[in-house]
Amino acid sequence: MEALLCTKLGDPTVGLEESSSPIVVSKNHPIPQLDSPTAVRVRIKATSLNFANYLQIFGKYQEKPPLPFIPGSDYSGIVDTVGPKVSNFRVGDRVCSFTALGTFAQFIVVDESQLFRVPEGCDLVAAGALAVAFGTSHVALVHRAQLTSGQVLLVLGAAGGVGLSAVQIGKALGAVVIAVARGAEKVRLLKSLGVDHVVDLSNENVTLSIKEFLQSRRLKGIDVLYDPVGGKLTKESLRLLKWGANILIIGFASGEIPVIPANIALVKNWTVHGLYWGSYKIHRPGVLEDSIKELLSWLARGLISIHISHSYHLSEANLAFAAIKERKAIGKVMIVFDEKFTRSKL
Repeated sequence: MEALLCTKLGDPTVGLEESSSPIVVSKNHPIPQLDSPTAVRVRIKATSLNFANYLQIFGKYQEKPPLPFIPGSDYSGIVDTVGPKVSNFRVGDRVCSFTALGTFAQFIVVDESQLFRVPEGCDLVAAGALAVAFGTSHVALVHRAQLTSGQVLLVLGAAGGVGLSAVQIGKALGAVVIAVARGAEKVRLLKSLGVDHVVDLSNENVTLSIKEFLQSRRLKGIDVLYDPVGGKLTKESLRLLKWGANILIIGFASGEIPVIPANIALVKNWTVHGLYWGSYKIHRPGVLEDSIKELLSWLARGLISIHISHSYHLSEANLAFAAIKERKAIGKVMIVFDEKFTRSKL
């Protein structure tokens, strides 16, 4: 089978033909075999790229697997083979899931307990982008911040993978959603999703724009800050938070880890939530399972949608990572294992 191997740490945007590239495509990698009676082999249809995958190949992620490894986390596909004691799935079933490693390959073997059935009517490729981005936002907003209808949600980096998911989940929960992004095309997409107010970083002041909106709606401030960006934008956003606000630390796409003054958090009664979604699989797996099941239900009912801006073949993985690094993506970037697919580039 084809598989993408990370053989050394480095920049995954370097061309695969370059000797300095940390990733290579193996054309004859062994197809994984069933390793237990309840194991299922899935032929992967699509796998999404997340910023964590980029950091992992660079050696800058909190989890550092031994080399060589096959990167990749969330995926969708078709059941190819089942073990003798598998009871919930049959060959041909449409499924999706997530894992720590291994989805940048044509096949993966997992226990049946780790799989989720993709509902009829849901696009199978899109389902391959659900678990990590939407799962992160769902756990953050529903389980941690406990966002409720009528509250004000501020989403930074709102046109990225997790940002778009947070915006949609916020709307599904009935919140007033404010989104921050850069560029006219990203602003148009966010407005099409029903976002209540969008700030374009390319030509607007974040603080002034949001304050004017809050005053126009007679709102006192931000209840929940969703922050996958960090840096100066976090510091600026803190000025807009109301008493008792929840701050969700999702990541640091800016490359700068912000400082949240403890004395102000004390006076304002803020709650700061660190959100490392992957660790829930170890400490509270039931939360992840319930979360993804609810998200698949929402996807089937049209309450959320998955926007894919770029799709690539495995042999173009460096271009896929470049779309993330250079912030060209609006929503998700996918690796698709299919000869027939439409590539969209911005």
